[in-house]
Amino acid sequence: MTERAASEGLRPAWDDFLTVPTEYERACRFLGVDRDPARLLGASYALAVGFWLAGLAVLSVGTGGLAVLGGGTCLLAAVGVALAGRYGVPLAARARRVRALGAAPSLVVTLVLGVTLWPSAERATVFATAASDGLLADRLRRHRLRARGTARSGVRAFAAAWDDQFPALGRAVRCVERAAVVPAAERAAVRSTARRYVLDGTREEMARFAADLRAPATGLYAFGVLLPLAFVSLLPAAAAAGVAVTPTLLALTYGVGLPSGLVVASGWLLARRPVAFPPATVPRSHPDVPSTPTPALLGGGLAAVFGWLVGHSVVPGWGTPITALGAGAGTALVVHYRPVRQVRERVTAVEETLPDALSAIGRRVDRGLSVEAAIAETAEVTADPLAALLDATLARQQRLGCSVESAFRGDHGALDELPSPRLRQAATLLDAAASIGPPAGDSVATMGDHLDELAAVERETRRDLAQITGTLSNTGALFGPLVGGATVALAESMRSGGPIEAVSAGHLGPVVGWYCLVLAAVLTALSTGLHRGLDRALVGYRVGLALCSATAVYLVAVVATRLLV
Repeated sequence: MTERAASEGLRPAWDDFLTVPTEYERACRFLGVDRDPARLLGASYALAVGFWLAGLAVLSVGTGGLAVLGGGTCLLAAVGVALAGRYGVPLAARARRVRALGAAPSLVVTLVLGVTLWPSAERATVFATAASDGLLADRLRRHRLRARGTARSGVRAFAAAWDDQFPALGRAVRCVERAAVVPAAERAAVRSTARRYVLDGTREEMARFAADLRAPATGLYAFGVLLPLAFVSLLPAAAAAGVAVTPTLLALTYGVGLPSGLVVASGWLLARRPVAFPPATVPRSHPDVPSTPTPALLGGGLAAVFGWLVGHSVVPGWGTPITALGAGAGTALVVHYRPVRQVRERVTAVEETLPDALSAIGRRVDRGLSVEAAIAETAEVTADPLAALLDATLARQQRLGCSVESAFRGDHGALDELPSPRLRQAATLLDAAASIGPPAGDSVATMGDHLDELAAVERETRRDLAQITGTLSNTGALFGPLVGGATVALAESMRSGGPIEAVSAGHLGPVVGWYCLVLAAVLTALSTGLHRGLDRALVGYRVGLALCSATAVYLVAVVATRLLV
């Protein structure tokens, strides 16, 4: 029997032993995981069992605080691996789906514009998939290709596939399909209904999410921040009352247990977000972004050395590893992701005046001007940097004799260093308008109106979440380290005799410092994910700043409290 046959023979027994949830299988398919879901889930459970057995062995054989710490860490790691194995893949699929749904309004309006220019659902789908990028556009393209050769366009199947995730998207897409077949006098109203469905649906989903978020966010704040830090301040009283608070217990609780619970709770909150509006994706191949992490590693290493020296001079002993870790990791993240942030700032600056520019171009095309002439006139009354981009596009088109879209999106085109989905959609629309002529002017102006409406929806959703996310980020970067540092200094000042000897500042300082750094990283990541959606560069940059801030505040709090007491 061959190895493959033996594997196939063992598979039924494995499937009988382990039942894979349907949600898990769907998540694997959605993420494109090429491994068998049963084996993937079984491997995670097997690893969890290994950690569990290792923890029991360490606790059974070893003695002393180190054995308790190692064994407890293994047991907690076993629970974490089991939870990550069971829920990690569905959460990853959920995060990708939420990020993709942020493009739903833009995809719908592109479909609306397509069906306006060509009253055909099939032709509108071709236009929308050519103008849009991302997961939603890719799935729409797949449904269109599957429907090729049939009487269907694939739009209805696409709507059905996303109905359970975002009902407003399904309703809007069905309206687009209906707009292609209703009488001409009714098409404008149906197209307007499609736009209203997706924008109102996005607004309602985010408003509901913001309202439902307050209670769990308050619970996380209480049990993840206030109570742990308050317990640190009560350690002297606990020791005086005869409660055994050992350094091992502190390290296990604040070093592993509480951070793990904080991460799990944050992941649960992030998974509840219905739609995200992340910034434009900037690839590492961008000329302004370093292709290797070498600058970040060098910057982080220098910052770690500097932090070690500062910690040694300010808080000798336990302060050096905390300052080195916080300053080094924070600086490395900031250096690594700052170029991405700078590229996005340029993209944002260009996009700010794009709605007005598209409206102006659309009006001029509607009056009979060519798209090229309309762009030239609009560039004269538009502020930089968009005006410079339009001028560069026209110059490239005249020099090469290429189409409007090629001048924008072609190799070494005007958008080559501006990774903006909205600018790419506008370029595709302007190219179509150049072929169609004045009848397309209204569609170009409609695109500008849609961008204004979408910006308003994004502002509303961020405003609804601003109070919660602001509290979380400020707590992680400022309030948590401030309270933690003051508490450690107070404990140090109370060491002279009495039961406080059980928990010295040498043990308490690094444990609380580590937890403050964890708070800075996790709460900042949670705040950013709730506010803008999970984006690696955005989260990494803000976490880096928070780590640097938390490290500095923690040291200042320790020193200032020493001086006061």
